[in-house]
Amino acid sequence: MKEEILKNYAKLVVKTGVNVQKDQDVVVSASVEDAYFVKYVVEEAYKAGARTVTVDWNYQPLSKLSYEYETIETLKELPEWYLKKQEYRVEKLPAMIHIISEDPDGLSGIDQAKLLEVQMAIGPVLMKYREQKDNKFQWTIVGIPGEKWAKKVFPKLSTEKAMEALWDAILKVTRVYGDPIENWNQHNANLAEKTSKLNALGVKTLTYKSKNGTDFTIDIHKDMNFLAGGETTLSGVFYNPNMPTEECFTSPVKTSCNGVVMATKPLSVRGVLVSDFGFRFENGKAVEVICENKEYKDVLEKLISTDEGAAMLGEVALVPYDSPINQTNLLFYNTLYDENACCHLALGRAFTECIKDYQTKSEEEIKKVDLNTSMIHVDFMIGSKDLNITAETYNGKTVEIFKNGTWAI
Repeated sequence: MKEEILKNYAKLVVKTGVNVQKDQDVVVSASVEDAYFVKYVVEEAYKAGARTVTVDWNYQPLSKLSYEYETIETLKELPEWYLKKQEYRVEKLPAMIHIISEDPDGLSGIDQAKLLEVQMAIGPVLMKYREQKDNKFQWTIVGIPGEKWAKKVFPKLSTEKAMEALWDAILKVTRVYGDPIENWNQHNANLAEKTSKLNALGVKTLTYKSKNGTDFTIDIHKDMNFLAGGETTLSGVFYNPNMPTEECFTSPVKTSCNGVVMATKPLSVRGVLVSDFGFRFENGKAVEVICENKEYKDVLEKLISTDEGAAMLGEVALVPYDSPINQTNLLFYNTLYDENACCHLALGRAFTECIKDYQTKSEEEIKKVDLNTSMIHVDFMIGSKDLNITAETYNGKTVEIFKNGTWAI
């Protein structure tokens, strides 16, 4: 990949992704295999005025070895230095840049029961720090190709050609070609126009139906807004958390989902690529995992057992089936990309920033909306070319939102 293109991408991540402010700290999370791109991101962060830039390096094979060889007791340990680092970041609120390139099957074979027990132990501790930072800092997630990921997407190509092909696909759907910053300004404006239409409707209930078995309803609280594209921190800094993004999303009434939801794309969850699955919901809770594959079913059952909120929904997202990502005709095997190919839902944590005028509300007022809380937030795709979505509004109207997989408004 040409150096000029990589530098343009890095600049987009820093300027439009996290929108680094003068004298702000920046933290980059990336695999050691991504060092060639990380250096451009770090340099762009300094050019944007960052006070200091720190890189949290990771390496998926080492993470797998930890789960294979360490005891549960050891894995549960959160050393004092690590907790101090979290406290420091709560205080400093650095801009967080997450670069992903991992093998979709990279953690396959690890003991799911062991992973769940560890997550249930450390999750509540880390949740405390996350809640203290909610809506107060900028963050973004972006992808670059890893060799095994590229070969997963393009199995018939050589490793070199697969990397080139995945780079091209990522750059296209992230709007890097041409003037990337202006591309994103226009994209955010288009998404804002769509959310304005949705919010003007006053959606009360959404009904989803598709020939694959999806048939469910879910409610939206009257105090909730649909959001899309960029977000704004409580201090007024605009940023883009997901690059790419094509969704208009909100958080539902957590006890309202009833019916059957069938996934339409595979999902990489806890190191296992699961497919051909769905859930049956009653009064907001997933009471049954629908899946013939026993391994996949076990993974999903453990996922929704993580905590009380893991079996309930925290997000409904509307994405047209003819989105730019779906038009690539690729299955990325990565949620950042596949969730923006079509409509999706998310199990777990909801978004308080979707509450109307949340910036002006007290913690007590926000809690009254009673959104779902959880240690997890796992998106899974449900969009199809025959998906129809109908809205019942708070003023008693019935409005067709999606017809045959795409926008009807």
